[in-house]
Amino acid sequence: MEGYWIWCGSMIKVDSTYHLFASRWPKRKPFPEGYRTDSEIVRATSDSPFGPFKFEEVIIAERDSSFWDANMAHNPTIHKIGDEYVLFYIGSDFSTFREGTNSLLRRIGFAKAKSIYGPWLRCETPLINSESNNPAILADKGKVLLIYRNADLRIYIAEADFYFGPYKIVNDNVWPDCKLEDFYLFKAYNAFHLICEDNEGVVSGHVRWGIHLYSNDGVKNWKKYLPEIVYDHEVVFTNDSVLYCNRRERPQLLIENKSITFLINSIYDGKDSWCQPVKLKHPIKIQ
Repeated sequence: MEGYWIWCGSMIKVDSTYHLFASRWPKRKPFPEGYRTDSEIVRATSDSPFGPFKFEEVIIAERDSSFWDANMAHNPTIHKIGDEYVLFYIGSDFSTFREGTNSLLRRIGFAKAKSIYGPWLRCETPLINSESNNPAILADKGKVLLIYRNADLRIYIAEADFYFGPYKIVNDNVWPDCKLEDFYLFKAYNAFHLICEDNEGVVSGHVRWGIHLYSNDGVKNWKKYLPEIVYDHEVVFTNDSVLYCNRRERPQLLIENKSITFLINSIYDGKDSWCQPVKLKHPIKIQ
């Protein structure tokens, strides 16, 4: 998008239209640090997951300074829960800092709408009232799981009866051995699955590659799913050309007709950033 950095793409299909929710912030601000103060969330549409996508509107922008997300919104992930469209994201304001630091406090909240076209109603208070990033949500059989990380990339799982909470932490250290981030949760093959970024390369042997973990109950005893690598830093296009990414992050999945059909990543090539869809060779049936 001309004049903007684009990141955190999350896609959903409604009728015959694909809706892409993404973060953006002006290119006059640095990548990636500029998102911390200037990111907002936008919606774009296309007839195909491959695009091209047309900008439609800003969904989450600045609002009154009394709110928890007054000045920044980032990490969108869009879901259909019941008869509502629910957009989870992180936000911050310019007056609330992490305890003992000069860093702004980032917390998870949501906006909801009956229609994908809005109007969107934003929550007045965050779902998690502490440093929380990279939300991933899964509604399953009367309970809702929320996975997130703190500033040190320690991973938490919280559970609630409803997507709007209240949430109770049920696992406060999902993967103690290393740092992981950028999560997406789904259920398939009679288990709960998590794709995420291997921040330091301890699981995959490669820094910031995408990995796959699973758990039988979605809360504890997470293990590597073999093969554990979901994606690397090379994007192969249909003309056989290869893009070697400076950064490839924020994995999200497109689900159509109860099947995972596309992986979407945020790409940075040293000059521009965008949301890149990659079609799965074999769609994955979800439960």
